[in-house]
This record gives sequence, structure tokens and C-alpha cells, in this order.
Amino acid sequence: MLLHALERRDGKKSHELQFFSLESIASATNNFTTTSKLGEGSFGSVYKGQLPDGQEVAIKRLSRNSGQGFLEFKNEVILIVKLQHTNLVRLVGCCIHKEERMLIYEYMPNKSLNFFLFDPAKKNILDWKKCFNIIQGILQGLLYLHNYSKLRIIHRDLKASNILLDNEMNLKIFDFGMARIFGSNDSKVNTNRVVGTYGYMPSKYAIEGVFSTKSNVFNFGVILLEIVSGQKNYSSHHSERPLNLIVQAWEMWGEGRGLKLFDPTLGDLDHSDQVLRCIHVGLLCVQESPIDRPTMLDVIFMIYNEANKLPAPK
Repeated sequence: MLLHALERRDGKKSHELQFFSLESIASATNNFTTTSKLGEGSFGSVYKGQLPDGQEVAIKRLSRNSGQGFLEFKNEVILIVKLQHTNLVRLVGCCIHKEERMLIYEYMPNKSLNFFLFDPAKKNILDWKKCFNIIQGILQGLLYLHNYSKLRIIHRDLKASNILLDNEMNLKIFDFGMARIFGSNDSKVNTNRVVGTYGYMPSKYAIEGVFSTKSNVFNFGVILLEIVSGQKNYSSHHSERPLNLIVQAWEMWGEGRGLKLFDPTLGDLDHSDQVLRCIHVGLLCVQESPIDRPTMLDVIFMIYNEANKLPAPK
């Protein structure tokens, strides 16, 4: 049981994780009022709360009909407790009461990246400098998960809405309920249950259930193209958008019009070489074959070493 694994029977914290009573969480959220709700999804709802010591927190309350069951809940708790990085969201504690399951996270006041990228009223808050800092933060978080953490982790639902931002627009990667631990000898894994968000999934995973670290590389490539363009990638044809973002970026790149992808609300093109390099790296990350995609270590070298000539994307 999770409680046996992470908490002593006297109720004291273990591994810096705190267990909260249902009453304390209800009090922190004014009994889960709609004014406290930050958002909701298929998993349930997220509320803003304030603990007795004044700390603001975000409380993920799982729906009883959620696809994220107890195993995913346990998985997320155990993973985040063991993962410590400035670009990964910090878990404060959890609450288990009968059928209720809740995760208590540090509060990120600027919500998620998608609120800024895809909301016309908010996207002018971003400029290219802030965007490039966000790109670097995602890179560092993924590099830690793949190469430097005690566990080798694949985040299976990496997308703009799971990139949270604080007051200074520093980011933290969120939602590890569907993440998987890789063994040191695993190069890829096949699963019977495909999870994640269409538009961010590589086709081999969506169709065959095969995923690896290169799946996260694909996720990163999609997010990178979304940041540069201010457009959301779509997985299917739309009456008003006959091409998804990946196809659009590929065609513009092939025609030598890569900079036309740049979102003008991010400011003047004072860093055109850096923008073009990010588009180039994004296209390398979303290549069809996982073998052709770079590793996250390769991506960091490509982004920072401007003297290095990049291969042509296939």
C-alpha cells in the first residue's frame, strides 16, 4: 500500500511527503468552491488552496470516474517524491480518504504555458527571450529525467498544458501519472494501453503502442514548434486548418520560408538565427522514425552550439 510505502504508522512524514486529512484539504479550498477551481480535465479538477501555515498549493482532486486509477495515483506520488529538479513540479503531499484521492502540489501562479501561447489576450506577455528561457527549462527537465535522475523516466503526456509557470515565468514539468520507469537496458517498450494527447504523440506510439525516450523527443519538438509559431498542433484535419502545424512547418522550411512560422507577437526578429535553429531542431525532433530523432543530449548540443551544422530533417 502507498501509505505503508511512504508514511510511518504514527503519521509522521517520510521522504518529505505529508499526508493530509480530507477535512484539512476541504478547509484549504473553502470546501472545493467553484471560485477555488483552477481548471479541470478528464482526470478531475484542480483547486487552489491555502494551508494553515499560509502556503499556497494546487490540489489535484481525481474524479472517481477518472482514467487515472489508484495505480497511476501511486505511480505519480512515488515518482515525484524521488525526482528532485528545479524544472519539475514539487509534490507537497497527498490525501487518501475512502474513494477520495488528491495530490497537493506547489502552486504555480501563472498556470500553464498553453494559457499564454494560445490565448490572444495573454500571448503578448511573452517575448522571444522569455520563450527561449522556457525552451531551455523544458530541455533541462527532460535531460534530468532521461539521463541524470536516479530513475530513467519517460513522461507520456508531455504537452504545453503540462508545463507550469511561476511568477517569473520559470517553468516546471507537471503530471507524472502516466509516466513510466525505464530499466537501464531498455531501448523501447510496448504497451497495450496508449495514453497521452493526440497531436503530441508520435505515430508509432499512437498506432503500435511503442514508446521510448525518443517519444519525449517528439513531444519536445511539437512544443518547440508551438512556442515559435504561437499555434497549436492538431492531429486531424480541420475545416479551417487543412494542415497541422508539423506539416505547415515542414512545407515552409522546405520552401526556404522558415521565418514565416515565427509568431510576430513575440517581437522583432532580432534573433533570427536562433529562431531558425529552433525550428530546424523542432523538425529533427518530430521526424517519423525514432532512429532519426536526436536524443535530449543531442538536442542541447544542437540548440547551444550555433557553430555546429545541423543535419537536414527527413
